[in-house]
Amino acid sequence: MSAEVLALSGLRKSFGHGIWPRRRRTEVLRGASLEVGPGELVGLVGENGSGKSVLMQIVVGLLKRDAGEVIVSGGLGYCPQEPMLWDKLTVDEHFELFARAYDLEPERRDSAAERLTRELGFERYRGYRVEELSGGTRQKLNLSLALMHEPQLLLLDEPYAGFDWETYLRFWEMSESRRDRGMGILIVSHFLSERERLDRVYQLDDGITVAQ
Repeated sequence: MSAEVLALSGLRKSFGHGIWPRRRRTEVLRGASLEVGPGELVGLVGENGSGKSVLMQIVVGLLKRDAGEVIVSGGLGYCPQEPMLWDKLTVDEHFELFARAYDLEPERRDSAAERLTRELGFERYRGYRVEELSGGTRQKLNLSLALMHEPQLLLLDEPYAGFDWETYLRFWEMSESRRDRGMGILIVSHFLSERERLDRVYQLDDGITVAQ
């Protein structure tokens, strides 16, 4: 296997709270480490508040780590737990906006928008503003935007929240097909009922990751 598309080693992160002289720090990550290789579907599980989203935000650069190493190889796609969407923009306007961020040509943008909305079954909403969409459809758009440039590494934070059963199954089909084409995928959740679909699972407990 070629080099990992994501390698985390010894990640540490703490947050301060309170005011001086009673200010304290809470250590959320205490040496978390994990790897995702190309063509791997990897899970990270842990209770709510265990630091899973903090770890993801460090990987994508939204938070600074206190210590440790983060190595990302190739293009990155990120599907956050809370969709990064704008209420007054339509679905197609989001595809256009993200295509510019990814530096995609119009033909590739249009092809991706058509393919992903068809795969996830929300083609008829392409002209709708986000404020008009249901929570499940917003999550479909959230996932599509992370996938439209076909990244080498895809980070998914509670990606199927709000999905109906049919879309949930389709999500796994999409993930497995992209894994089989060489994409490295990290799925973060407080509970994974589909562990048999994963190549490897890490448990985040007390700020430390353990491979299961």
